[in-house]
Amino acid sequence: MDLSKRVAVITGGGSGIGRAVAAAMAPRGVAAVALVDVSEAIEHVAEKLNAEAGRTFAIPFQGDTTDERFRASVFDAISGKFGRVSLCVPAAGITRDDLAVRIDKMTGKARIYPLEEFKLVVDVNLIAPVYWALEMIGRIAEDRSAKGLKRWAPDERVQGSVVFIGSISSQGNRGQISYASTKAGLEGAAATIMKEAMYYGVRCSVIHPGFTDTPMVRAMGVDYVARNILPYTQLGRLIAPDEIADAICFMLANSAVSGELWVDAGWHAPA
Repeated sequence: MDLSKRVAVITGGGSGIGRAVAAAMAPRGVAAVALVDVSEAIEHVAEKLNAEAGRTFAIPFQGDTTDERFRASVFDAISGKFGRVSLCVPAAGITRDDLAVRIDKMTGKARIYPLEEFKLVVDVNLIAPVYWALEMIGRIAEDRSAKGLKRWAPDERVQGSVVFIGSISSQGNRGQISYASTKAGLEGAAATIMKEAMYYGVRCSVIHPGFTDTPMVRAMGVDYVARNILPYTQLGRLIAPDEIADAICFMLANSAVSGELWVDAGWHAPA
């Protein structure tokens, strides 16, 4: 699938993997990218990406990715100006790491991971990405219906492509009960969406990055990374965001790619 002249939506576009994907799309000729992030810094990020590309392709949108009306407004605005969205990379995500059960040393009572924290991570990392993808698929389905088209046929070009951001943590990772659950959940969502959305010619897959040099990982601290991550990574370093972005663009463009791709730099959890 040729990415040139396509229109994309990327959430979490203000930093890390989302920003790197937008940057990687520019030289591939993507016509426009709705760059979505909760931070007001998204305006500056879009300006910088456009300056680097030498053209205006990144359009900033600031808002909460869990907000349905905001989501619809982004699709309305970008498609109204540049045409139908056919690429979706919902990369926004958060962590709220802690042990699932911890004994209070003073009281001897068990402290269970807070339910409200779990629900927040599920909303941001699982429900929101799925519905950003479904928003695109729904609009493609409506467009096809309006043209009298029904089941997609192989002699048509692929109508759209989604890549979810999973994680090596989906295999289970100490201290990440909520985060790991959401990333594992994306696997089931992607497999189901792929079976359904191909009726409209839309592909869906998941990339599982290893520990990547993003603000989320850097927040763990240099000492933690050096002690708990690098010794178990065969490459001996964090993955660069543009390495993940290159893999995502490959997944978006190559119509034979389905399922999941592990981009983990050879990381294996300690026993």
